[in-house]
Amino acid sequence: MSRVFPFSLILVALGVVPLSDADELSPLTTTHSQSKALIIDADKDDQHDEGDHHDEYKHHDEGEEGAHHDDEHGHEHDDEVEKIIVQATRSGRIADDQPIRVELIIREEIEEKAAMRPGNISMLVAETGGVRVQTTSPALGSANIRLQGLYGRYTQLLADGLPLYGNASSIGLLQIPPTDLGRVEIIKGSASSLYGGSALGGVINLVSRQPGDEFSGETLLNLTTRDGQDLTTYIETPLSTDLKGSLTAGAHHQQKQDIDNDGWIDLAGYERYTARPRLFWSGDEGQTLYATAGFMTERRAGGNLPGYSVADGTSFTQLQNSQRMDGGVVFTMPVLDSLTFNTRASAMVQEHDHVYGDINEDDQHESYLLESSIAGYNDRSDWVVGLAYQSENYSSLTYPQFDYAYDVPGLFAQLDYELSEQVTTSFSARVDDHSEYGSQFSPRVSLLYRPGNLTIRGSYGQGYYAPTPFVEEIEASSLSRLADIQNLQEELAETASLDFTYTYENIETSVTLFASNVENATELEAFSASNGNGELDRVRLVNAQGESQIRGSEVLLRYRWQDLKLTASYLYLDATEESPDAQGRREIALTPEHSAGFVAMWEQHGNFRVGFEAYYTGVQRLNDNPYMDESNPYWHLGLMGEITTGRFSWFINLENLLDVKQTDEHPLLLPSRTASGQWTTDIWSRNDGFIANAGVRVKFGA
Repeated sequence: MSRVFPFSLILVALGVVPLSDADELSPLTTTHSQSKALIIDADKDDQHDEGDHHDEYKHHDEGEEGAHHDDEHGHEHDDEVEKIIVQATRSGRIADDQPIRVELIIREEIEEKAAMRPGNISMLVAETGGVRVQTTSPALGSANIRLQGLYGRYTQLLADGLPLYGNASSIGLLQIPPTDLGRVEIIKGSASSLYGGSALGGVINLVSRQPGDEFSGETLLNLTTRDGQDLTTYIETPLSTDLKGSLTAGAHHQQKQDIDNDGWIDLAGYERYTARPRLFWSGDEGQTLYATAGFMTERRAGGNLPGYSVADGTSFTQLQNSQRMDGGVVFTMPVLDSLTFNTRASAMVQEHDHVYGDINEDDQHESYLLESSIAGYNDRSDWVVGLAYQSENYSSLTYPQFDYAYDVPGLFAQLDYELSEQVTTSFSARVDDHSEYGSQFSPRVSLLYRPGNLTIRGSYGQGYYAPTPFVEEIEASSLSRLADIQNLQEELAETASLDFTYTYENIETSVTLFASNVENATELEAFSASNGNGELDRVRLVNAQGESQIRGSEVLLRYRWQDLKLTASYLYLDATEESPDAQGRREIALTPEHSAGFVAMWEQHGNFRVGFEAYYTGVQRLNDNPYMDESNPYWHLGLMGEITTGRFSWFINLENLLDVKQTDEHPLLLPSRTASGQWTTDIWSRNDGFIANAGVRVKFGA
């Protein structure tokens, strides 16, 4: 089938360092072989005077796939600025040499967002261009990440390249504190050629902070005006000459809040505890070993307050108790002068106890990965070939008919080749043998062209996604009304993008054009069970007719003058799907056509930072909403300030200054229950109103 990709115009988000920020990241001109030996220890920025916040990075070896070490040149520039090696692309190249566009959120932005929301990473990624954090459960507040308008289930969330959070539940996004992150890497568009079916829409890789040579750490205490509290601690220390370790732990509490006094909880209550130790070992002959384990337990509550009811007169309480344990290892070893062996493995087990009104559901999600590869290089190329085995399992004690076990062995390969000093190409492909959906081929090709200060990148990829019962509506309303799954086909997508970035002195501009076609998108179809009255009271999973088509553009403008940084962004989306009645096309619900942002940050590193941000969200089509067919546009305004005195940093953050609430436009509760079992409309705006938080970050040790 032939497909056409008409492109439009887009913007990259606030606070994100685009791939082409090479000149800003470092004035150092590094040869390709030198750059591959450099990894950034991004969390050490507090030890340097920061005229430009990218200039404080130091390098060390991390044994990435394909990253070779040129000892003759690798220490030539110890006192100069180095560049960031991107993990998520497997190629071991620095960010500005990547044919695949990778956007970076660096440590400075992570610290800023941690002061705004230290309990989870939702705000950290939400303020990135082309990224939308979409609330999927109005009762519990769970959310997923949509990249360039694609469905949230297509986004693969990784931790140091490992799928430690699985891909089974969007609640996981709200259970990851940003305390121990050194940077975040974002690939938009199909990355199935790199990571399989779970990365159909893209990848978000959370890269951990690298321990230094001395004991150090920080503790952050945060309080909010909505009766929320966060306490997080990060510690790093050398354990021996070759071994370093870190530990992150957190305790988080939020009291249930009914902001509009209608008896329904608008801000879900929770109590959560997390811990994650990490070990980093380096051998005398270039070997590296990274190991981590994670522990999380949470009790989350939403729905009706005691004494209140929904439209049928019953009380609907929604609860979720979660326990997650995960572990992962990454080992690299040089085999020959130009070859590196890499193996990685991970396991995740997550248990849920759900309550949906009078329905109890207990289930367990499991995710496993085992992967080995060989990477090599020569003067003009880098390559990697590997084998992978992935497993996704779900078992329900309440509804065992929805159990599934997906076993997916795969073979992948990638070749980056420099055609000239200005042109580099990247070819990657993956073949998976899916236990349910058979053989799947996922290719991707990317091109980098860099004539002077202009950087141009083009990319095209294809991929697949294996459907599960957990589309957004089911996560919000339980499996109780879902019919047995029959005859589903895999979801398929092709994505393309074209990016232009130009930097002149203190001004950077970036324009990205992108497009996606999605076939067999999984959706819910309402029907009437055998109750005789024709009421739509059940749903079934079906593949949507026709294609979902997404066309869009991002635009970024960034200006830096002394201690002041200004960033403006704009995102345009034309996202349509075939109408259910086959009478033309309609907009995809909850996908604003226009959105924009502006951030001004005045910062003297080690002394203070003051910031203002404004985000605009345009009109969205609403799905099955009896009050409105289209949403109203709205603005989100915020102010933050932080003062540092020695080891203490005192911060205050004011969110949603205009006190925007969706319930000011229409009720959240529905007059009758939907076929899937929901009692609320979808969330298209904010439902927490104005909120302020303040606290202190205390650094200790070196």
